[in-house]
Amino acid sequence: MLSFLKRLPDLFNFSQSAKEKKFASAIAQIIGQTPYNIELYKLAVCHTSVAKETRAGVKNSNERLEYLGDAVLGAVIAEYLFKRFPYKTEGFLTEIRSRIVNRESLNSVGKKIGLSKVVEFNAGRSSGVTHKSLYGDALEALVGAIYLDKGFKSAKKFILHKIIQPHFDLEEIVQVNLNFKSILIEWAQKDNKAIKFTIINEMGSTHQKEFTAQVIIDDKPISTGKGHSKKKAEQAAAEKACQELGLK
Repeated sequence: MLSFLKRLPDLFNFSQSAKEKKFASAIAQIIGQTPYNIELYKLAVCHTSVAKETRAGVKNSNERLEYLGDAVLGAVIAEYLFKRFPYKTEGFLTEIRSRIVNRESLNSVGKKIGLSKVVEFNAGRSSGVTHKSLYGDALEALVGAIYLDKGFKSAKKFILHKIIQPHFDLEEIVQVNLNFKSILIEWAQKDNKAIKFTIINEMGSTHQKEFTAQVIIDDKPISTGKGHSKKKAEQAAAEKACQELGLK
């Protein structure tokens, strides 16, 4: 019995080592490369709801890596689209990039590549808004981790071969106009109609706000829509208006 107790630290270390190897294997499968500094990837999947506070009062979560990854992701996609569509305008390129990097798209891709299996978060402390973007935020943080761990070329390879090419049909994205507000405004201008978007309601706390937008055409309310930002609420209202007017 005494000898077994003496071996407990070794058994515990083995367990920790096995857990770390399993995590490293999961990350390698997700990014298609062998990670060097595994601590960066642990941080990339650590949501602020489970982050530990340092002595300096700073929480070690994936938010800083998310900030870095967002910049790297945006730069790589901008270059990719710039070369893919050599004769398109800046406005076109910006619109297509925004459709790729929006929170819904990145969240969906994050789940598909397996981040839901490794992201750490406290569901009880995560707001609805945060939870909806959980895997998209982690995906950006992962890009940031790859950039710091293996350099820009590796980050670019991951973005192109693991995110863009397998999960986005650019031709379909180009053909489908998802900007219902633009569709509605263009229609109104052609028919000389006065159109207005107004926020008629605002509910919730600072981090959990929900807005209600209304579309008014020629002083007549047409539709309403809700969203966690004014822009999303206006888009939701515009989509319903497009349906009402047969524009969708």
